Amino acid sequence: MTIALAQHRVKASRVGANVDRAVAAIERAAADGADLVCLPELFNVGYFAFESYARNAEGLDGPTLDRIRDVAADHGVAVQAGSIVEDLEASAAAGFETPAPDGLANASAFVGRDGEVEAVYRKQHLFGYDSAETELLTPGESLSTVEFEGFTVGMTTCYDLRFPELYRDLADEGVSLILVPSAWPYPRVEHWQTLPRSRAIENLAYVATVNGAGEMEGDRLVGRSTVYDPWGTPQATCDDDPALVTTEIAPSQVEAVREEFPALRDRR
Repeated sequence: MTIALAQHRVKASRVGANVDRAVAAIERAAADGADLVCLPELFNVGYFAFESYARNAEGLDGPTLDRIRDVAADHGVAVQAGSIVEDLEASAAAGFETPAPDGLANASAFVGRDGEVEAVYRKQHLFGYDSAETELLTPGESLSTVEFEGFTVGMTTCYDLRFPELYRDLADEGVSLILVPSAWPYPRVEHWQTLPRSRAIENLAYVATVNGAGEMEGDRLVGRSTVYDPWGTPQATCDDDPALVTTEIAPSQVEAVREEFPALRDRR
């Protein structure tokens, strides 16, 4: 399977332009033969644009995901739609199960090749360090997995990387590929590279991290979107400029690593 990480610039509150960049990246990746394209955290609004969260919140049936669903179906490619600021009341009205009847959430959607939303994950660990996320958003409460091209795919988001128990829970669900949309800023480059690598090593699974690029509200994102293989080795990566990181991954590699080094069977 070919996976593509679309590391593109995200401008604060410039929803239309941000979604245009995401759509262009999906189209480019699909033309290059990608099966799955992954977008950054809050790719439409911009993570640090806290004052615009409520104004730009949408349900899972809103215009941002409508465009992503359309481009996925048009090109026959799956899309992990990074995340959006979700209007929980609007999503509930559209028939989606939500952790609360109203409020906002940081929600990722896995869109299949046919344009249908197959799984939704809401960020569970909200960032409280120099961030308004904990004040503005409702945390998610459940895991979400989906079967795709022989993989059991799980989703987490950015700050979740610091909580290894979440990834162990995903491993218990049989997950072999974990997608991590993020908006990870300088100066914590070493953390951004060490934590997902550790999650891959611990769980003998692929971990794909997709970050944004550029500056926003005084913060600069570190980029460095990376696919880590089940040994924790970076298989494909980039610097902090916009990029499309593309590589081949295989479920058989996860099976082979877990057979050769069966650490998960030795848990007590």
